[in-house]
Amino acid sequence: MDFRDRLFELRRQAGLSQEELANLLGLTRQAVQKWEAGTSRPDMDNLTALANYFHVSLDYLVTGREAAGTPTPPPLPEYEHTVTPQTVTTVIHHHYHDAWHYEYKSRRTLFGLPLVHINIGRRNCWARGIVAIGNIATGFVALGGVAAGLLSLGAVSFGLLLALGAVTLGGVSIGGVALGLLAWGGIALGWLAVGGCAVGVYAAGGVVAASQVGVGGVVSAPLAIGIAADGVKTILVPLEGLSDQALMEAHKAITEACPDAPFFVTRILKFFAFAELT
Repeated sequence: MDFRDRLFELRRQAGLSQEELANLLGLTRQAVQKWEAGTSRPDMDNLTALANYFHVSLDYLVTGREAAGTPTPPPLPEYEHTVTPQTVTTVIHHHYHDAWHYEYKSRRTLFGLPLVHINIGRRNCWARGIVAIGNIATGFVALGGVAAGLLSLGAVSFGLLLALGAVTLGGVSIGGVALGLLAWGGIALGWLAVGGCAVGVYAAGGVVAASQVGVGGVVSAPLAIGIAADGVKTILVPLEGLSDQALMEAHKAITEACPDAPFFVTRILKFFAFAELT
C-alpha cells in the first residue's frame, strides 16, 4: 500500500469526500484528487495537517511504517457519513501559503441541511445550509460572494424572493445591476423597474423605456412623463418642475394607464413623479 492508498483509506474511514477534505485543508478538490491518483504529492505543510487530522504519524502517512519503538496507531473507526442531529461539529483552522479557512456546521439539521453552515476562506468555499455563509452560499438565507436562496445577499446574488447585491436576480431585486419582477438599481430591468437606467412594463428613473408607463428624465413609453418624453401620450416637464395642476393631471394619467396594475405600482410611479419632477 503506497501513500495514495493510505490517504484514500484514511479519508474513507473518516467518512469524508474529496471535496470535504479539500475544504478542511483550504485547497481545491482537484488537489486531493491528484494525491489519490498518484499524479502529485502534498508538501510538508499539508502532510503535517493530514497527519494531525487523521491522528497518525508522518512516518506512517508517508512510508506506511512507524518509527522504531512507536506503536502503530489503531485504525480510525468506520462509520456511515450522514448528517444527523448527533453529528459532531468540525471546525478546522489551517494556514497554507498565507491562505486561511474557517468552517462551522451546526449539529441540528432541517430537510437534510445544517441549520447554519459557515464556510469561508481564500479559496472557493461552498456553504450549504438553511442559513449559509460562505464564498459561495446556497440556502434558504444565503450570504456570500455568490449567493443563491430564498433571501440572498452577495456580490452576485440570486434570490427567489429577495436578492441584494452588486449584480442581482430575484423576485424583488435590488443592486447595481438588478433583474427581477420588481427591480431597483443603477441599471434595472423588470416588470416594475426603478433606477438610473430602467427598462420594464412600468419604469421610473433617469433614462427610462417602458411598454406601459414611464416616468423620469428621458422617457420612451406609451405614457411618457419626463423632461424629454416620447410616447403616444406625453407630459413634458419643464426645468422648474410640474405645477400643482400639471402634477394632478400626471397622476390622473398614470391611474388611467394602469387599470389592471396593483395599487403599489401607481403609488410608486406617482411618488416618483412628485419627488423627481416637482
